[in-house]
Amino acid sequence: MTIVAPPSTAPPAFAAPPASTAPTASYLKAILAGERSRAVQVVEQCLKQGMSVRDIHLQVIQEAQYEIGRLWQENQISIAQEHLATAVSQLVLSHLYRHLPRAPSNGKRVLLACVEGEQHEMGVRILADLLEAEGFEVKLLGANVPTDHLVTLALEMRPDLVALSASLSFHLQSLRRAVARLRESLGPTVPLLAGGRAVAWTPGIEVQLGVPPAAKDAKGMVEQVCTILRVKRKTGMPGRGGGAQGRTPSGSPGQAGG
Repeated sequence: MTIVAPPSTAPPAFAAPPASTAPTASYLKAILAGERSRAVQVVEQCLKQGMSVRDIHLQVIQEAQYEIGRLWQENQISIAQEHLATAVSQLVLSHLYRHLPRAPSNGKRVLLACVEGEQHEMGVRILADLLEAEGFEVKLLGANVPTDHLVTLALEMRPDLVALSASLSFHLQSLRRAVARLRESLGPTVPLLAGGRAVAWTPGIEVQLGVPPAAKDAKGMVEQVCTILRVKRKTGMPGRGGGAQGRTPSGSPGQAGG
């Protein structure tokens, strides 16, 4: 059980981002306050200014969720506040989905899921959108997927790759079970990836699981999936109005808080 100190009545402190990431600061302020309409306005303004949907995912939403995770870990916000902020970001991702550019299908199918008991799904949601934009057929199962059901769907879908997420260390056992069951059911030729804070913070876990080390952020995960499945990356995935591709914050696909 995690004990969280009562939140201060003062606004939580966070490092002021550089001017180039001002939208991230505005977005973070909106989700901390639970202001759904304001958060949507921020990303809409980003689109109008030519920022790509991909960069909004990586540089605004993912970056803000990293900060939400940090504030929660340092007891500057409560679990309820973390859930509120994450719920707003989930709404914003759904809003942006209609603007998501899509490359022609590359014929590859990817299955994404959080392991049994794991409730933090923001990372895999962001990854799902970015993979779909690259032309993958993506099935996103979301949070807390029972291992039996995961295996059943995998057998029905026959994906070309499966990526699992575990953010909290006490879900590593669920991750181990899921990897073992999937390997037994799908055979040794279907690539499996494991990401999330619990994986990033557990040295040697990939060797134990028999999976390759996962990239540390959503951008890297997309590149890794493309490399493993020998798919040529699509370049210049503009959102409404186009936009240059920018730097991606460090982290892990399962680390984007919530």
